[in-house]
Amino acid sequence: MKPRVYIETTIPSFYYEVRQEADMVARKEWTRQWWDEHTQQYQLFTSIPVLEELYKGDHPKKNETIELLNSLPLLPVEDEIIDIVKEYIDRFVMPQNPVGDALHLALASYHHCHFILTWNCRHLANANKFESIRHLNTMLGLFVPSIVTPLELININEEA
Repeated sequence: MKPRVYIETTIPSFYYEVRQEADMVARKEWTRQWWDEHTQQYQLFTSIPVLEELYKGDHPKKNETIELLNSLPLLPVEDEIIDIVKEYIDRFVMPQNPVGDALHLALASYHHCHFILTWNCRHLANANKFESIRHLNTMLGLFVPSIVTPLELININEEA
């Protein structure tokens, strides 16, 4: 069975990134490389909250970012996920915005995704947060996904 990957909002956003700063161009290129060359090795999922974030966003390639995800299965937001989000926020594992990072983490954890793919290195793909996430998910009996950037999955695939 292929590993399950939860596609968070920043991935389609960086696929169609228009900023020209070197770090933005690099993230766009790594995102495109992973998406175009490596997605067939995974089962990809996203969620309605991701699509809602993209719809609300104000960026020049909004329609393209949404279209990129249109064929992906959507993970449902079960009632239990709302309780998990509350735990993440109450225990200061995730920021207070209940429809943001905490919801993405809860969705991927509840639905047993092996990876959360993101460029959000402040609240999600942050090594300083991972131990707290692992501890709380274990305490709650939840799966602990690896939270990675496209670059990390490209390197995993190229080493194999």
